[in-house]
Amino acid sequence: MTPEEKARQKIDATLTAAGWAIQTKDKINLSAFRSVAFCELSFATREPDYTLFVEAKALGTTEAKPEGDTLTGVEEQSTKYG
Repeated sequence: MTPEEKARQKIDATLTAAGWAIQTKDKINLSAFRSVAFCELSFATREPDYTLFVEAKALGTTEAKPEGDTLTGVEEQSTKYG
């Protein structure tokens, strides 16, 4: 298992414990749950690690980075999803 796959398992478990339903971009169903986190949902600019929806409305995106990475690079990357 790659480090990315291990991280995704941990993130998925954390989001699920917090009440988020995890879905993949090939099985999108915004009405199945109140809070949905999509893995790597495609945008014209890139694919964030997770895109969060509440009641079928986009709430935001998240980027998973290795421990110790600064937020500066993530901030710049995340502005492309807006």
